[in-house]
Amino acid sequence: MLKIAYHPIYNHKLKKGHRFPMEKYDLLPQQLLHEGTCVLENFFEPTVPNIKHFFSVHDSEYFHDLLNLTLPQKAARKIGFPLSEELIEREMIIADGTIKASKFAIHNGIAMNIAGGTHHAFSNRGEAFCMLNDQAIAAKYLQNKDLANKILIVDLDVHQGNGTAEIFKNDTSVFTFSIHGKSNYPFVKEKSDLDIALENDTEDLQYLTILKEILPKIIRQEKPDFIYYLCGVDVLKTDKLGKLGLTINGCKERDKFVLQTCFDLKIPIMCSMGGGYSKNISTIINAHSNTYRLAQDIFF
Repeated sequence: MLKIAYHPIYNHKLKKGHRFPMEKYDLLPQQLLHEGTCVLENFFEPTVPNIKHFFSVHDSEYFHDLLNLTLPQKAARKIGFPLSEELIEREMIIADGTIKASKFAIHNGIAMNIAGGTHHAFSNRGEAFCMLNDQAIAAKYLQNKDLANKILIVDLDVHQGNGTAEIFKNDTSVFTFSIHGKSNYPFVKEKSDLDIALENDTEDLQYLTILKEILPKIIRQEKPDFIYYLCGVDVLKTDKLGKLGLTINGCKERDKFVLQTCFDLKIPIMCSMGGGYSKNISTIINAHSNTYRLAQDIFF
């Protein structure tokens, strides 16, 4: 059975004056249930995990400053959210969702987190709405528990996963691969193990040709026994924060190729949703829902 991490705190209400599409975290499971793609048993509710898991990725001083809301003002501003106890709790619960989904993926082939993809969180700082790097935390959890050896992180969000790249820059047990918009944030990129930066308005054919050529080569070369997939839908042409030109069908084909590849090669895959900022919320929900529809069709 497909297992999906979801918690009501994902739809955390920010202070007045801050706009962020949090409503998608409630609307997406509602849509999946309404259309019959999922049933209630597909969903599980993560909790705040043991904080020791964060220290395999994040500096203890940074984590405790987050926990105690004592981050220096300049560092807090880079995160972009007004910090609160509930917001930090939300971030920890998201990470737990990805940890638990990773264990489900080992048994079921795939598992997903309605939230997550906080790839701008560095080892010692947060930025761009990311404070704790959920996939990095979960990757080290699997390795520390001897549940995985070589891990591949496939980051297809429109923004480069600069925090993820920094965390694993000297760690050969995790291979970081990012396809992103060349002129999108972050404007100063970190160095992933493999970065492919695309020009503005790159469309379906070029994008998919690159992905279908490169991903199988990486898998043959690195031989991962677990894959994390950051499947942001901010690659869409309609996205307000992205500069690529994919259609809904192109984004769906992207997901289909990644998921089918993992299924065919019997490599467990865990998916965090990442970004999606199209003007119409229905576009965001439809694009994200496609990933779940494909997971059900391919794996179950």
